This record gives sequence, C-alpha cells and structure tokens, in this order.
Amino acid sequence: MTGPTAGAELTPALEARLEQHRRELTGYCYRMLGSAFEAEDAVQETLVRAWRSHDRFEGRSSLRSWLYRIATNVCLDMLKGRERRARPMDLASPSTADAVLTPGLPEATWIGPVPDSRVLESGGDPAELAVQRESVRLAFVAALQRLAPRQRAVLILREVLRWQATEVAELLGTTVVSVNSALQRARAALAACRSGEEQQAEPLDDAQRSLLARYVDAFERYDLDSLTALLHEDATLSMPPYPLWLRGRREICAWLVGTGRDCRGSRLLPAGTANGAPAFGQYRSGPDGSHVPWALQVLDVADGRVTGLHSFLDTAALFPLFGLPDRLEPADG
Repeated sequence: MTGPTAGAELTPALEARLEQHRRELTGYCYRMLGSAFEAEDAVQETLVRAWRSHDRFEGRSSLRSWLYRIATNVCLDMLKGRERRARPMDLASPSTADAVLTPGLPEATWIGPVPDSRVLESGGDPAELAVQRESVRLAFVAALQRLAPRQRAVLILREVLRWQATEVAELLGTTVVSVNSALQRARAALAACRSGEEQQAEPLDDAQRSLLARYVDAFERYDLDSLTALLHEDATLSMPPYPLWLRGRREICAWLVGTGRDCRGSRLLPAGTANGAPAFGQYRSGPDGSHVPWALQVLDVADGRVTGLHSFLDTAALFPLFGLPDRLEPADG
C-alpha cells in the first residue's frame, strides 16, 4: 500500500492489520461496483484513507466495521451519477445466430468477472462458503446493480455478510427502521429481477470435473455434436463487450459454425474459478502456430450441463488478472 505521508505512520504492524481485511473488502466492493478493477481501486482508496486517519480512530467500533464504513462511502461516491453495469441479457432480448455483430460497448457497460481468490476466503464452514460463492455469481452481481446504491449496501451487509440491523444503521448513519425498510425494498426488487434465473450453482465434484474435461476436449477438437450434447437446451452465450447474446444450444451451435467459426483450433487453459464458476482462457490460432488470447470463458454449470457460456473479450486486462500467459507456444501444454 502506497500513498503520501499523512496521519499515522504506516508501521509494519498497522499495514498488516489493514491488509488482513483486503480480500473481504474487495469482495464487498466488487458486489457494490460490478468490476474487479474498480473494486481494487476502491479498496486501495479505503486503506489509504484508513491509514491517513488511523491516528484519529477512537476505537468505538471494531477496525473491521470502521473499514467497511470507509469502503461504503468510497463505493457510494464512485456510483454517483453513473449508469449501472449489466450483462448483455439484462439489456436486450436474445439475438439469432445470423444477427450482425454490432460494435462493442464501453467497458463501463458490463459486469466484469473476478477471480474467486481475490474476493472469497478459503476454508471455513462449507455452507457459509457456498453462500459467499453464490453472492458473487454473475447473475447475482448483475441483479445487485439494479438496486439503488444504499439499498445495495444494506442488502449485501445484511444478507451476504450477516451484519445486524443495528450495525448497518450505525455504519450508514441512519436508523434501524430505515435499514429494515431498505432491506425489504431491496429483497422485493432483487426477487423481481432474478425471476427465472439459472439454478443455484452446484459444488465442483467429480461429475462436474468430468463434464468440464469433456467440454474442453469437444471445444478444442471443435466437435460441435459433442459440444452441443453438453449444453443445456436453454443455455446462453454472451460475449462482452458485444451486446449480442444467444439462447438455446441450436443457436449457439449455429453461431459457432457461422460468425464464430474462427474459434476452430482454439486451445483452452484452466484459469481457476471466477464468480464461483469454472473459468478458462481461450486462445485462438495465430499465424505462426502459436495461440493468442481471445476470451476469458466463465461457465455456468447445473444439472450435469453447461447452462451459460460467458466469453469476456477484454483479454488485455483480464488475462493478467487471472494469471494467464499472453500467448501459448506450439509446444506449451
């Protein structure tokens, strides 16, 4: 953590105390903002503000609560006057495979993926970890963006982080009645906008690992019969920054043999998990036999099928974030 000298001296002990909260704060800011990069900026600003004013921190609340108060204010400031981020399916009806690919929209339009390792704690109670994973799913984060910023903060603090209403009221400088009212409105709005969303993600087990292995094999061989068999009948395909998205395995297959035919010969490299879901770096064939970055694929999987294929094309930003190489040489595995 760097910044101008101000307030309390940044001793190793103080830095360690602040840094131990970075991951959970990043998860909170990501849910608020819908962008891994903006979340990291918000957390950095939070820690710098905490460092600068730590000598005035009176300890009337815990350091963690104080940091969340700062992070909330940072996020609310960042959200002022801004359009909400979304997924392609939140903005328009599905297209057909023969639709013309229109120009991409600015990065600030879209919900972006985030590595689980940046926002989720490891270990702990499996049930609690499942809740945390579900709360960073792309669909859930997109639904959060439909809420007014303060409602968003209340819902995350109460429903995801399990804070008491009194704690949230103190953090926001409001009353318990106001917090409970905001929570009720947020729950109703969230339920309405998530109606008909995909099923809850299942834990990664041997059956899912087998499914993913078959998916990689079919995609790399470009065996569309095998690939189609792995897709749910109502599977979706999206490709931010393009607003176009498809629904149904027949449309997806038609796209892959049409506009998307240059994906033939791609290689997929595991990229861990993003937003509680398996992720892969997709590399397309280059002219010299190497493979170059094309997309970060995040797969929704449920009931033994792939239900969503989210291909994020901003590889210049996303591949370093996920620790993916900038090219695959012919002999690379």
